[in-house]
Amino acid sequence: MRKESPIYYDQNIGACNVFLYEDVKRVLSDKETFSSRTQKPQSSLSKTLINQDPPKHTQVRSIINRSFTPRVMKAWEPRIQAIADELLQRMDGKEKIDIYKDLAHPLPIIVISELLGVPSEHIDQFKAWSDILVSSPKSSDKEDMKEFLATRAKTEKELAEFFQGIIAEKREKLGDDLISILIQAEEEGLKISEEELIPFCNLLLVAGNETTTNLLTNTFFTIMEHEGVYDELKNDLSLIPSMIEETLRYRSPVQVLRRRVAQETTLGGQHLQKDDIVVVWLGSANRDENKFEDASIFDIRRKPNPHVAFGHGIHFCLGAPLARMEATIAMTAFIKKYSSVSFSEEFTLDPIENSAVYGLRSFPVNVTN
Repeated sequence: MRKESPIYYDQNIGACNVFLYEDVKRVLSDKETFSSRTQKPQSSLSKTLINQDPPKHTQVRSIINRSFTPRVMKAWEPRIQAIADELLQRMDGKEKIDIYKDLAHPLPIIVISELLGVPSEHIDQFKAWSDILVSSPKSSDKEDMKEFLATRAKTEKELAEFFQGIIAEKREKLGDDLISILIQAEEEGLKISEEELIPFCNLLLVAGNETTTNLLTNTFFTIMEHEGVYDELKNDLSLIPSMIEETLRYRSPVQVLRRRVAQETTLGGQHLQKDDIVVVWLGSANRDENKFEDASIFDIRRKPNPHVAFGHGIHFCLGAPLARMEATIAMTAFIKKYSSVSFSEEFTLDPIENSAVYGLRSFPVNVTN
């Protein structure tokens, strides 16, 4: 598509698809022309950061950024290390483990739960809700769509009720968690209402664990399918951060983002009308041969690596430092513990059923101490 139809209008979904790196970057950078407000008003995500434009986005993000500064992230490092070590300890004595179930799934959900200040007993329910929110309909069949929308609406209602209870508790006794910070927030006269806070908590729940879970499964899958890479990393742990950046480029956890055309424009020679929907393919941009030399090759030493896996512009993922830290800590601890890892004979490709995100839902492997 990058060569033959870099800007492609799909009549079936009524959207313009963008595949080249520079075009994707322009859409994500030009906030005046391409608006983030694509959701219908009734959607639970319509009031979250990802669907807001300035000045509201700027005000809210400035408050939330307080919880994602380098100093705050550094303070979380020992706790994330302890969680990763505990999860790996549970694998002691096993020759077969499941990367998804034993590590990639629990680590990020525990971290984001603690960051939000949610009691640990709710973690399993949290993950179940999150999985539903990133799922897709089984098919375009009318009944399947009806069932999907009903399940999603039920999940959003349950989450809203859950967070209402948590927010009420925090109002009585504030902590140093993210929800408490948002409740207290007031900057230049701005207060975040509960109506805005609940959808944002939903977003943090999903984005805060799904992206990292998928990054971890994608990382393991990629280094295992490339012979010798695991041994390379074992011999030089300092390569792990650049390997993670290359995985983000090579197998981006989030594949697409949407924008709405705010004013008539031209993109890549294609005329776009006001209110047209634009779908930018991050995974394609990250494989663009015009931007990345040998783009189809997985190179753990690739530098520079200006991928757009975490987006670009004002909506660059604020949790990117957290995801990178979790992945680095988890991979380092795992590689130190196991001399080798290989695909289990039970392994079959079990991808997430959602074209917008990229990852696995099960990942059985053999390990050697």
